[in-house]
Amino acid sequence: MPYKHNADRRHHVGKMTFRVTNWRDYEAGLRRRGSLTLWVTPEALAGWRAPRRKTRGGQARYSDLAIETALTLGCVFAMRLRQTEGLLHSLLDLMGLKVPVPDHTTLSRRAQKWEPSARRNPPLPDGPLHVLVDSTGLKVYGAGQWLEQKHGARSRRNWRKLHLAVDAKSGAIIAQRLTDQDTDDPSQVAPLLDQIDGEIDQFTADGAYDGKPTYQSILQHSATATANIVIPPRSTAVESGDAGPPGQRDKHIAAIASDGRLKWQAATGYGKRALSETAIGRYKGLIGRRLRARSLPAQQTEVAIGCIVLNRMLAWARPESIRRQVTQA
Repeated sequence: MPYKHNADRRHHVGKMTFRVTNWRDYEAGLRRRGSLTLWVTPEALAGWRAPRRKTRGGQARYSDLAIETALTLGCVFAMRLRQTEGLLHSLLDLMGLKVPVPDHTTLSRRAQKWEPSARRNPPLPDGPLHVLVDSTGLKVYGAGQWLEQKHGARSRRNWRKLHLAVDAKSGAIIAQRLTDQDTDDPSQVAPLLDQIDGEIDQFTADGAYDGKPTYQSILQHSATATANIVIPPRSTAVESGDAGPPGQRDKHIAAIASDGRLKWQAATGYGKRALSETAIGRYKGLIGRRLRARSLPAQQTEVAIGCIVLNRMLAWARPESIRRQVTQA
């Protein structure tokens, strides 16, 4: 961020302040997030049971919709599978609905095979997209540092890496991937872009994504238009020296060498990348910093449902803010 290059005189830089312009609607949306109102449509009741399969094998009792409903409730209220089963039982009884409830073993088993349907993808805005990409670490269930320090026990303190693609205009998560802790960030650019159907106008990420493979993946996705790629090159980066007109990365290197990194950030709009960090903070604050599922497929389902929940909460309550003008005396 810019302040890192200006740390010795940071006290001279005034803090930006913003004013929320839709405070009444935003406040009402925040209250709506905590509402316990629950309704089940006739279409949901009709699709609660799984359709009868025509191939060999056991007959599933519950549809993916029923499994998704239970797992979503567990995600929203941060419950284990047994508590989720009891919650859904009580809600359906209060509503007077005589439908079966999947037990916790069924939820655990089906979570490893569940896949989000296309209807769960957030609607993309009209026109080309400004995509922000970032990643973060999530803890895996297991013994923590306290147990290791107190009793000397070796704990399996593994991590998973969550990769997110965020729409800069709406703040919604439009693509997500969960991998092991050793997966590098550039290798997940193409899988994230495969989940995005819209045309990309600008792609912004931090320096961890710098490199030719990232540029190639982005330009291959947006073949009909040249996407503007804003990735800060590493401090040791040099121009490629290829014949022909310079590419975007070479232009970034030349601009930073000529005008400095701070002016390059202001000229390219690199500050928008902070919105991806906001989405990560929103995920960890509302969904959690630790994964509850044990296996990687179930953890991927947990993350996918968590992103669906976040997008729905964001659709209910999203602040619209403008920068406050500061007048000096």
